[in-house]
Amino acid sequence: MEQAEEQQRRPWVVGVSGASGTPYAAAVLRGLLAAGESVDLVVSRASRLTLLDETGIAFRDAHWREDLAQWLARGADGKPDTYPGLELDGVRNWSAGDLAAGPSSGSYPVKGMLIVPASTACVAGVALGLSKDLLQRAASVTLKERRKLVVAVRETPLSGQTLKALVALDEAGAVVLPASPAFYAGATHIQDLVDFVAGRVLDAAEVPHRLYRRWEGELGGSRGD
Repeated sequence: MEQAEEQQRRPWVVGVSGASGTPYAAAVLRGLLAAGESVDLVVSRASRLTLLDETGIAFRDAHWREDLAQWLARGADGKPDTYPGLELDGVRNWSAGDLAAGPSSGSYPVKGMLIVPASTACVAGVALGLSKDLLQRAASVTLKERRKLVVAVRETPLSGQTLKALVALDEAGAVVLPASPAFYAGATHIQDLVDFVAGRVLDAAEVPHRLYRRWEGELGGSRGD
């Protein structure tokens, strides 16, 4: 039975690069798990430093389940245990340095890949096909297999080199999705702004969610006017 379930498993690969914005990644991961999706997680070496700086959480491959549970339970405002009791059975962690990992091959069945947040270095590496680590390699595989790739770039301002790399990714078939929150959904908390971006990432992946209030064509609707 377990072998049959494993053969049917088609996860989303979620890559977390070193850009600021680890709460975005946490919100996307929670959204995927809430939708019943399986996840293959790749946390880059640089992103582990960012995660430690932004949350105080050290992500360790040897203790990834414990560290991930602590990370996903944390709200965007830094409060621990905001989202307690998350089920992580659908998650598999791959070391960023493991270039023999499943997502490094096109024959490994996945639905697509979400890079949240995507740093400018990550954007450049994927656009050039460098494959310097598993995150970049998995993204290159996603593009060559014509699977969905969503790149949630988190940087401002953007240089000409980065803009060219983003255009190259768009032309290669990726969805370029700046981590740019909107305010029409009636945000009253930092988590609302984070969830809006995460929701748009999930929209691009066609994964159902209830992370933000959708526009309904009525001015002032978010205020209840």
